[in-house]
Amino acid sequence: MPSTTPPAAPASLCLLRLSALGDVSHLLPVVRTLQAVWPTTRLSWIIGRSELGLVGDIPGIEFLVLDKRAGWRGYQALRHQLAGRRFDLLLHLQPALRASLASLLVRADRKLGFDRPRAKDGQWLFTNARIDGNPRVHVVDGFFAFLERLGIHERRLDWSIPIPAAAHAFAQAQLPATPPLLAISPCASKPYRNWPAERYAAVADAAIERHGMAVVLTGGPSALERHYADAITRTMRQRPIDLVGATDLKQLLALLSRCRLLIAPDSGPAHLATAVGTPVIGLYAATNPDRAGPYLSRHLTVNAYPEALAAAYGRPVEAMPWGSRVRTPGTMERIGVDAVLARLAQALAE
Repeated sequence: MPSTTPPAAPASLCLLRLSALGDVSHLLPVVRTLQAVWPTTRLSWIIGRSELGLVGDIPGIEFLVLDKRAGWRGYQALRHQLAGRRFDLLLHLQPALRASLASLLVRADRKLGFDRPRAKDGQWLFTNARIDGNPRVHVVDGFFAFLERLGIHERRLDWSIPIPAAAHAFAQAQLPATPPLLAISPCASKPYRNWPAERYAAVADAAIERHGMAVVLTGGPSALERHYADAITRTMRQRPIDLVGATDLKQLLALLSRCRLLIAPDSGPAHLATAVGTPVIGLYAATNPDRAGPYLSRHLTVNAYPEALAAAYGRPVEAMPWGSRVRTPGTMERIGVDAVLARLAQALAE
């Protein structure tokens, strides 16, 4: 049995996780656990500029920004922020070359990274200590393996992202108080993860007509997301509330916190909904929900990934590298409307 006494707290600890929104959200329970177990440790977090807008107002953390869009100038700016600094410990939580280059600017006695199966882009060359354990786990569990390597076995599934009063006021003004709200965030950053717009429309109409819900469409300002929202609205018999491109990150959090459910593919909003306690019906065929599904709603996932993987590679999930993707056109069409409606009924019945 592991000891229930936490190990001695370091004076300073640096977290390195630049992106993306979903993975930054996945890391928050680890951060909250660190704050609870080691309250005297000075926490610093090297993060991307966009992701700072999500978590940058969490108290008790110093945020050091690497602007990825600035190229080498972004690294120069980070170097300036780190000048004269030394940490007891660096948690290198992003196995990507861009993040590993940033780790070279961090002076730390111990640099803890992923084990070899997960240390992509040669991350193991930039660390002097590694986690262990089963690599075929959810991203959240992989992050908690860093704490276990440090002797911390507590887990606090606490996200607690601050939401300003103005963001709550925005959501209240845009959304009806009744009936229960179904949010649909139809687009992922990678188009091969997207479900057909006409199928979202069919589910949205059923939510309104069968379950007496109101439907709100959410998403960013990209041309693809605008196209999807227009196609869904045009195909529906009923009228949704269209807020695609109309919210910032904090407003989106406030909006999701007022919804009964969210339907989304493998995307950042699916994990932001988890962070505010809203159940998620995740649509997964192109990516593995056991690795990156909504952490608290995996029982609601519509999972066509094993079928898609077998069709693309002729092999089962357990015989493929963890996190393998299926980019074959039409993969997401393996998810049927009836399967999503069944999950909707299940979620409403819970």
